[in-house]
Amino acid sequence: MSVDTAGRVRAPKLVDVQDLRISFGGKEIVKGISFDVSAGECLAIVGESGSGKSVTARTLIGLTGEGAEIDAATLTFDGQNLLGRTDRQWRGLRGEQIGFVLQDALVSLDQLRTVGSEIDEALGNYGVRTSGRLNRALREERVVELLDLVGVPEPRVRARQRPHELSGGLRQRALIASALARDPKLLIADEPTTALDATVQAQILDVLAEAKGRGNGIILISHDLAVVSRVADRVAVLRDGEIVEYGPTRDVLTRPSHEYTRSLLAAVPSRASKGTLLTSGDTLPAAPAPAHDRPLALQVRDLHKTFTGKARTQKAAVNGVSFDLEPGKTLGIVGESGSGKSTTARIVLGLTTPDEGSVELNGRPWSALNDAQRRASRHLISVIYQDPLSSFDPRWTVERILRDALRAGRGPGVDVDAAVSKLLDQVGLSDEFRTRHPLRLSGGQRQRVAIARALAPEPSVIVCDEPVSALDVSIQARILDLLARLQAETGVALVFISHDLGVIHHVSDDILVMRDGEVVEYGTADAVFETPRHPYTRSLLDAVPRIDAGELVA
Repeated sequence: MSVDTAGRVRAPKLVDVQDLRISFGGKEIVKGISFDVSAGECLAIVGESGSGKSVTARTLIGLTGEGAEIDAATLTFDGQNLLGRTDRQWRGLRGEQIGFVLQDALVSLDQLRTVGSEIDEALGNYGVRTSGRLNRALREERVVELLDLVGVPEPRVRARQRPHELSGGLRQRALIASALARDPKLLIADEPTTALDATVQAQILDVLAEAKGRGNGIILISHDLAVVSRVADRVAVLRDGEIVEYGPTRDVLTRPSHEYTRSLLAAVPSRASKGTLLTSGDTLPAAPAPAHDRPLALQVRDLHKTFTGKARTQKAAVNGVSFDLEPGKTLGIVGESGSGKSTTARIVLGLTTPDEGSVELNGRPWSALNDAQRRASRHLISVIYQDPLSSFDPRWTVERILRDALRAGRGPGVDVDAAVSKLLDQVGLSDEFRTRHPLRLSGGQRQRVAIARALAPEPSVIVCDEPVSALDVSIQARILDLLARLQAETGVALVFISHDLGVIHHVSDDILVMRDGEVVEYGTADAVFETPRHPYTRSLLDAVPRIDAGELVA
């Protein structure tokens, strides 16, 4: 046992890291960091993309990558030295003693297998032997229990589905279920709630808290400081491979001593930040007043869409959705996975045909047109997808991706080379990214390229489907400020879909709350957040983690 700086007795160290250094090709990425994690304790590691968070986590499970040079004064798990282990020795730790939740569920899950098969493999022989034989029925029940534990609805049905049949949130929950299968002593969670809506995020945080209560150690990597405040006992703030602040969660998040930590906290979008630029605190630039004779950017009326599932069951994905969107304004759409948000977005984009209802774009018919008729106006509406990797051709470089988008929307005479440079600069990427392929980019970098691609044809409407969910808080702030400036300069309208209600309140003029395909609440952002009328809206707001000194882990 040991005593921390607050005088509390701590359990023995489960993870002990002292002076860890990680290099690739002679370049030091992690520069002598030290931390430890005890059983029943959660350490959060926060910082920007490229700070060394993920490579540190991967080193603790033997997945640092080829060519990595690792050195440390101490690097142990449960008393076992982690330096110099063979692949076979690592396999004895992974899954059984150390669970790992990766950030990108679509890449992590096997697309050719059902979700149940994936979890069953992770389960191995854990807790399902009967008289020396594996009991298939018990295995299936355990898979269902794990899916239910992480909040997957209809777990028996979902267990038989493949990853591409699930939403991003459901895929992430399945990945977490797989990591928890053997009840490992240590769970390393790399952005485990990135793709989840507020209520499911709360469920996952409860799962982590319960695991901590059972004595599991947890290392949580997250750019969401509100999530960190909900579950972490201590926080390590990483910048350029160095820990710049380290201490109890309450101290770090409410009384930060380092300027960098203070800048991260200032960049968190919320009700309080509405109307200001996150990166500077300045008032948002004033948008031009819309001309009286200018049509609505979008007019959506009474959309209905029903899909036929297995056994010819009918499911109403969208049921009577209507809204208006003015030029230069932002409509936020919120709701749980399966509420109809993405189907509504696909109808608006002209990618899905509604069974009933209509969409007008800039005062002209849109949903009623066929693909050939839409082609000339396709550049007027653009999209930023939640999962950028699956929307890119992996063979194309970043430059080719952006050049293709520029040709689709801009006329002859445009200096394409200069336009590519400007787009990269707008989203915080240098010209050196021109030659890179999507698989060589981090999740945050891919998302920034996706945003640049959406901006390229100079659309009048951009549908943003979780556009900042993969970004750390400072880059997220830069992108949200960028979108605000573009609205002020061009009058572009945004349909903004997000599970992050802090982001939604910050960016939105109006908010649409969806549940089971229907609109349960629709009004101004302030009205919906401050005086919600529907119980479902109130439940969403109640589930949002907040950085509140009175509620932080003691």
